[in-house]
Amino acid sequence: MTIVEMRGIWLTTTDSKVLRSHQRIAEAMDFLAETGFNVVFPVVWNKGVTQYPSQAMRQRFGIEIDPRSFGRDPLAEVVTEAHRVGLKVIPWFEYGFASSYNLNGGMLLAKKPEWAARDCRGNLLNKNGFEWLNSLNPQVQEFLMSLVLEVVKNYDVDGIQGDDRFPALPCEGGYDQITVKRYCQEFGQNPPENPKDGQWLEWRADILTEFLARLYREVKAVNPNLLVSMAPNIYDWAFKEYLQDSATWLKRGLVDIIHPQIYRRDFKSYKSIVDKLVREQFTPAMLPKLAPGILMKLGSYRISPEYLLQAVEYNRDRNIKGEVFFFYEGLRENNNALAKALRSGPYAHNAKFPSLSHLSSNSGSDSFSIWQRLLKFGRL
Repeated sequence: MTIVEMRGIWLTTTDSKVLRSHQRIAEAMDFLAETGFNVVFPVVWNKGVTQYPSQAMRQRFGIEIDPRSFGRDPLAEVVTEAHRVGLKVIPWFEYGFASSYNLNGGMLLAKKPEWAARDCRGNLLNKNGFEWLNSLNPQVQEFLMSLVLEVVKNYDVDGIQGDDRFPALPCEGGYDQITVKRYCQEFGQNPPENPKDGQWLEWRADILTEFLARLYREVKAVNPNLLVSMAPNIYDWAFKEYLQDSATWLKRGLVDIIHPQIYRRDFKSYKSIVDKLVREQFTPAMLPKLAPGILMKLGSYRISPEYLLQAVEYNRDRNIKGEVFFFYEGLRENNNALAKALRSGPYAHNAKFPSLSHLSSNSGSDSFSIWQRLLKFGRL
């Protein structure tokens, strides 16, 4: 019987040299295929630069690509080498609407100061060290859309991915002149000073949801088989803190696959969040879309082989057919210990990457068919 599962890994430029040369990329793709993975999520947008030659960036900012990759096209190299060994490629727009990290907005806001997100005091929006573009500004949205569309139009990719910064905005934002004026036109008053006022949260989150709806339509217009993947933080914390209304995204069918970042450092905490998601957010129809993000390595933290295997096993126990690990280097440490644990355990047999029809339904399940019919006739 063919196993159908999503087995993914993020490829970063932080604490990683994989994308620094074509040879390293080829070696990494060989290793991932041998370990049983079937999809990679390479970063293509972070720290205000792209990992591919971008005409959208060149026209607006005069910088075509990350200077470390000048003369190369890391995304094209990943696509070639991943497809050579049967891996899907879904480029990851890591920074999303973040402009910089501890750089006061960096090059983007130095050239486009009017694109800055503002807090209620009028300061440049900074949360946890990240400075933000105003994701509620139509011009900023247009810019990010142009990056996504040039990737899907120019590369043989299998989809695109947003994350906890795309689409997102820290709840403390939205106090720029453009957004305040828009709010006043609708409600006849200034936005509340309390950034977590319920109506104010929902109004801004709805703007981001509409952006995602448009992004979904435009990507599918290029190629209906492209997957729109999102890796938000966990609902509803992410709604209250970053205006990410992933429950509505799912209900409206604006994501094909979703990877909530369940970045907990012990299995008990991980299990608790999986249970909550399955119980409260994912109907039987939505469950095939779920492949949680699991933290493998960050700073000095390393997941233990025991926790890693427990998490994958528990996903399958809850009928979750996949996961995505952050990030590649974690597999290679300690003589490839975590990769070996996966290959000798849950990834012992290769798995087919799920098709769009797999992700949109679980038609092999009688219970699902009954659930779908009840929904259709208004019984649920």
